[in-house]
Parts: sequence; C-alpha cells; structure tokens
Amino acid sequence: MRRLLAILLPALLLLTACGGSTAEPEPTSKSAGETAKFDSLKLTENGDKKAPGVEFTKPLEVAEPTVKVVTEGDGDRVKANQIANISILALNGTDGSTLEDTFASEPEPLELNEELKTGSEVIYNAFVGAKVGSTLALAVPGQAAAAGGEAQPTQLLVIKVLSASDVTPVLEKPEGETVTPPAGLPTVTEKDGVPEISVEGVAAPTALVSQDLIKGNGATVKESDTLTVNYVGVNLVGGTKFDSSFDRGEPASFPLTGVIKGWTQGLAGKTVGSRVLLVIPKDLAYGDAGQGEAKGDLVFVVDILGAK
Repeated sequence: MRRLLAILLPALLLLTACGGSTAEPEPTSKSAGETAKFDSLKLTENGDKKAPGVEFTKPLEVAEPTVKVVTEGDGDRVKANQIANISILALNGTDGSTLEDTFASEPEPLELNEELKTGSEVIYNAFVGAKVGSTLALAVPGQAAAAGGEAQPTQLLVIKVLSASDVTPVLEKPEGETVTPPAGLPTVTEKDGVPEISVEGVAAPTALVSQDLIKGNGATVKESDTLTVNYVGVNLVGGTKFDSSFDRGEPASFPLTGVIKGWTQGLAGKTVGSRVLLVIPKDLAYGDAGQGEAKGDLVFVVDILGAK
C-alpha cells in the first residue's frame, strides 16, 4: 500500500492542496490538443502479470487529473468500501519512460473508503463502479519546480483491476480453536486478557518456531498482507519484556514484508483470529547487536486481528 500511495500521491496532493476541501476542484478546460493526446492512448495487453504495451502522443499534458476506461472487463462491478486489488504501470508523460511497474509483483490493495474519497474523489469514482478486469488510465498533471527542487512531469498511470473483495472486519481478540502446544516451548498464560510469557527452562531454538495457541477461523495470511495485531515480546534469555502493544492500549498495523524475518516467515500462512507463539533465533531477529532491549533469541505472542 505504501508503494501505491507513493505513485498516487501527486494526484492526492493536487486535489487536497486547497484547504482540505472534500469538494472537487472546478473543472479546468483542456485544449483540443491535450484531449487528443490522452485519447490517443493505445494498449497492447500482455496478461495480468506483465505490463501492457502503451502508445500515446508525447508529450502528454493535462490541466487536471483525468481518468478514462481504456478496456472494460467482464467481471462484477467494484463497490464502495471494498478493496480493489490492482496492478499499476506509471509512465513519464513527457517521454514515456517507466517510473514504476507493479504488474510482476503481488497486486496492490486499494481500500475504497471515505478516507480515499475525501482525499481524491476523482480516483475513488474511477474505481467504484468499474468492472473487474478493466484497465483504467489516469493522467496526473505535472508540477512546477519548488525552490531548489525539480519540476515533476505529467504522469500517466495505467491501472488493471484484477479483483475486488470485501474488507474483513478487525477482531477485538483472537477467535478460534484452542491448541495445546508441544512440551519444551515457552508457556503462555493470560491475565486480564493480556498474554504473559514464561521462558524458564526453555532451550535456545535451532530453527524458527511458529506454534498456534489459538487456531483462527479467518482468512489465510499472505506475505504481502498488512496485518493488524496485538503482541508481546520478551527475550528468551532472562524473559525481559521489551515491547507490547497491549501496554500501549491499541493494536499495531504493519506490512508483513516490513518486519523481522521471524515475523514474516512465522506469520505467513497463519489465519486471522489466531494467537501465535513465535520463538525466533537471533539471525531471524536483530542479530548479535540486538535492537534496544530486544537481544538475542526472541519470543513473541502475536494475536492476528486482521489482514488486508
């Protein structure tokens, strides 16, 4: 999602620059030349995992964010408050060079919520009502150079709508079937709804341990997901607690690709609603140097409350 927002940010900034108004800016008339250049766009489809070939008259310039449906899909129409899973090809409108290409990667999720609608009704309306399988084109005006900066050219975003899914509600606590872990692992009890971890007598791990304590009934977590979790972390040696979202009073959200390897490897494949015990060797955590009070082999209890 961060990568997607980085691509769309110029359009969002342009639309929210005037006082944060939720209203759309007054339409700016486009010259016949601008319209012709945008309408000249032609695509050569190469499947869902490869960006299409793109031809358009250069340089492309538009006075305001402009959207068109290049090819209409044959799937269901995307609805408000769903997540649209999309691939993006971002091109420099001046010379057609590629700025970003996500087609070969996992689809980017775009949540069609009120926050997006407030930030950019143009982008929101482009997706809501579009059919799955459609390819959209979004032309974003260039920006003049700020003091000491560089001018930004017009960007052309070619966006394929791959699928759409309903937003899964975030749970308040784990929900599922209780699992009895094997002997030899840290023991986990609960006090006032907060997990407490005892590491007494536990040997150093030779490999990552990812053990369900509660097996959730929700969707399977993918490595590309952004998770909402509650967690407690302690050092295996000494049992010192170094971090806890419970202590902060609210769950944490993060992309699973942006955390230590022990979390990425240990939580991918688990299910929403699960409580997972992770015993992580230091080479899959922060190494010999550690980070802050987290040192050596680490133990976490993670409640997976949501994934998107």
